[in-house]
Amino acid sequence: MEVQDIAKLAVEALEDVKGKDIVELDTTNLTSLFSRLVVCTGDSNRQVKALANNVAVTLKEAGVELVGTEGHESGEWVLVDAGDVVVHVMLPAVRDYYDIEALWGGQKPSFNPVGRPWNAAV
Repeated sequence: MEVQDIAKLAVEALEDVKGKDIVELDTTNLTSLFSRLVVCTGDSNRQVKALANNVAVTLKEAGVELVGTEGHESGEWVLVDAGDVVVHVMLPAVRDYYDIEALWGGQKPSFNPVGRPWNAAV
């Protein structure tokens, strides 16, 4: 299976579980470690875990061999390593803090807080 197909499957798996701000970056010219980086946001620890799990299950069902997964315990940042495609699923605050898209040449998504601002009048 081609790298682009694996990345597409990962993105579709994230979309199926309502992942937000999904970004796919081509890292072929930046590193030899992997060719694609996919980053996604989940609204809660439970959703982050569910998103990462859906990616892992979808890729395995398609015959993609996973190198491993990390971060399921906390659910703040879960990584799914499929060799040439690496998927990061994070809570908004974690994604904002680490800003890994900028490290790999992408642009940081702008997060819009849900609900009213903390200082809004009641």
